[in-house]
Amino acid sequence: MGGADAALALTLTSSAFKAGAPIPSLYTCEGKDISPPLAWEGAPAGTKSLALILDDPDAPDPKAPKRVWVHWVLYNVPPNANGLAENADSGGLPAGTVRGLTDSKKAKYGGPRPPIGRHRYVHKLYALDTTIDLGRATKAELEAAMKGHVLAQAELIGTYQKGDR
Repeated sequence: MGGADAALALTLTSSAFKAGAPIPSLYTCEGKDISPPLAWEGAPAGTKSLALILDDPDAPDPKAPKRVWVHWVLYNVPPNANGLAENADSGGLPAGTVRGLTDSKKAKYGGPRPPIGRHRYVHKLYALDTTIDLGRATKAELEAAMKGHVLAQAELIGTYQKGDR
């Protein structure tokens, strides 16, 4: 991949934490449990919508993970959006964005709440060549609908352990 292509890669960042670093407690069950600010750039030409999935692959215990816990599902984010403001669920979602269902059966952000140990929280952003015609989809339903439509993807991983500040 040449230098020009690398500049066009889809990237996902947060002004609240660096990749691989702890997520501030404000965005967790020990704080206000609001979503962190996210920013992205580099959606390829032909992107019709974006999707975001936040999950925890370390549930319930990072030493013996048994499942991936889904904390946030968003799709049909307009392609001209370049991020989400802090606490996006409170009126900050771009017009047209659909909230999917988390593993808590809620259609909103659910911050980190690890029962034991330090967990990884993986924010995955997908640029799609279509919009998704589903109401309140789960992560599995969304992933099935996205198959064959992903133009690019980016990820941002933060960590959290209870007691982090």
